[in-house]
Amino acid sequence: MAAHLQREIENLKKEILTIGAMAEQSVRQATQAIEDRDEYLAKAVIEKDVNLDHKEVEVEESCLKILALHQPVAIDLRFIIAVLKINSDLERVGDLAVNIAERAVFLANQPEVNIEFDFTTMAAKTQEMLKKSLDALVNLNAGLAREVCASDDEIDAMNRRMFQIIQDAINAYPDQVDALIHLLSASRHLERIADHATNIAEDVIYMIEGEIVRHRAEEYQPKVRR
Repeated sequence: MAAHLQREIENLKKEILTIGAMAEQSVRQATQAIEDRDEYLAKAVIEKDVNLDHKEVEVEESCLKILALHQPVAIDLRFIIAVLKINSDLERVGDLAVNIAERAVFLANQPEVNIEFDFTTMAAKTQEMLKKSLDALVNLNAGLAREVCASDDEIDAMNRRMFQIIQDAINAYPDQVDALIHLLSASRHLERIADHATNIAEDVIYMIEGEIVRHRAEEYQPKVRR
């Protein structure tokens, strides 16, 4: 029975990494669509989101099956609980990538807006957080997970900066309000993706150490699942 459980857990690890790769690709392509004003790439992200949704259901069913058949304990139980939560976060990341892609579709058909904010840098930092959180899961690396948590403040600050820039730009370019609001929305979606990466990192720490680290102000700012 123990050997069979371990095989099931290894298969589950492969499944969660598959949905992680799908979510990473969606974010990467959605942000690229914004940067390149690529309507076709943006629409491809939107269309394939159904695949990620189906995979999320499969992973959840796998978790519930293992819980019912094997009644795991200790680190095996923590792993399955963490995967259930991470699975949900990754599905939300996919949804947020779709939201960014929808902004990209709109912006691709509008005059280009020139503002000081570096969307490319914010997107790259957010993607790095997501990648690190999944690497921490693969390598059971609590230290790497804590790096992700510590990085979130920078993304929050960039999003606040974006809000101020858009506010000023609306006053300066009132004829471009719609495009500016869509850019602000894309920034906000990136900030939320970073939050989900932080959630994943927190769950990795729980899985490895058996300790719930949410709301530990001395380590990093608390995150709320949204």
